[in-house]
Amino acid sequence: MNDKPESKDRRSAGGDDRKKPAGAERRSGGREERPEWQNRVAQPIREDAPKSPMIPEEITDQDLELGIRVQLKTLTAENAEMTARHLAMVSLLHEQDPELAHLHALAAARRAGRIAIVRETLGITAYQVGDYGLALRELTTYRRLSGSNDQLPIMVDCERGLGRPQKALELGRSVDRKTLQPSVRVNLAIAMSGARLDLNENDLALAELEIPELDPTKVFEFSTNLFHAYANTLIIGNRESEAKRWSELAERAEQHFIGNNNPENEVFSVIEEIQIPEVSRSARPSKSQHDAATRTPRDPSSNRGKPNRDDADSGEKPKRPPFNGGQRSSGPPPKGGFKPGGGRGFGGPPKGRSRGPGRGR
Repeated sequence: MNDKPESKDRRSAGGDDRKKPAGAERRSGGREERPEWQNRVAQPIREDAPKSPMIPEEITDQDLELGIRVQLKTLTAENAEMTARHLAMVSLLHEQDPELAHLHALAAARRAGRIAIVRETLGITAYQVGDYGLALRELTTYRRLSGSNDQLPIMVDCERGLGRPQKALELGRSVDRKTLQPSVRVNLAIAMSGARLDLNENDLALAELEIPELDPTKVFEFSTNLFHAYANTLIIGNRESEAKRWSELAERAEQHFIGNNNPENEVFSVIEEIQIPEVSRSARPSKSQHDAATRTPRDPSSNRGKPNRDDADSGEKPKRPPFNGGQRSSGPPPKGGFKPGGGRGFGGPPKGRSRGPGRGR
């Protein structure tokens, strides 16, 4: 006769008139009934995503400098460990196999793209393999994240490699050179001089190199590259006698810092033999057609002490001095390799290498 007993019977039979919270039915259905917001933020699985290069088991995160590992603390423990191992591989391979080192830098950037030191490392390895567009983009990001101008010389050289010497000059003039460390200022002067030569402004190219560090009475580690660049620019201006003097000064400065290279005086220590996993040729980074079209070949004059038969026959003079990034302002790299970033790493090609753009035509 009334509805109350009927309602009591339903509750006693296991029914429940209470209103269930929204989404309860979806949650009770298991994994396939995830909330809509979770499906919205989930990353789709890409079958064509590039595979990270393999890392030998012997390489651990402890092989990376402590100061760099500290910068990875914002990542999860597992991600920080793998990123550190990839950076350690970059340090190990950058001389013997720059392309494989670049693959490891790309893998580290996919894991830790918001860490400044990772972007710096990727920019440098891209510069080494000749991908100047990527190098410029990554080093610009590094500069924004860190506020550091240490890699400005390489950025200027990348603009040259992309066929934009005027933009290279504008970029180089965007900072007060008095605020730069001496070695960075020297490398910037060399890159700016090369941009002037790209524009056939030979006299201005010499003027770019005539900085306080161009002092024959004081020799530092960066003096070798500066003296050689000045000598090569003098040759372009048909001032061979002056160029010879600066070339001799450069050789003497180089010998001073290299020391005695007699093999009898060298001590070799074999720590451990590591088998580096091979990477298929298809996985190697490919250079874009745009970069290939704008890139210029290396200048034979950068191979000092190695006679070039073609140059001897043609009698041509070098078109422009090579840019060698040299060492970072905060200290030279450890002997035998570089440790990415960290101020005690490297800021350009290793000493004695010349992989930047604008090495002659």
